[in-house]
Amino acid sequence: MTITVAGNKKEYEDGLKLTELIEKEDIESPEYVTVTINDEFISKEDVPNTVVKDGDVVEFLYYMGGGTR
Repeated sequence: MTITVAGNKKEYEDGLKLTELIEKEDIESPEYVTVTINDEFISKEDVPNTVVKDGDVVEFLYYMGGGTR
């Protein structure tokens, strides 16, 4: 199947779970990443049971705090 990950088209096997994709993409600090598939946020509880489908667009988002006053 073909999916888009962080703007890049990639080939992966059918039936790929989101947790497997996170591992294959070598996502740094996966416990702090938020995932969207087709612009829909995936809750932390749903990540282990979510299967990526052909044509999906997956983005990994990191929230950063900081700044100055």
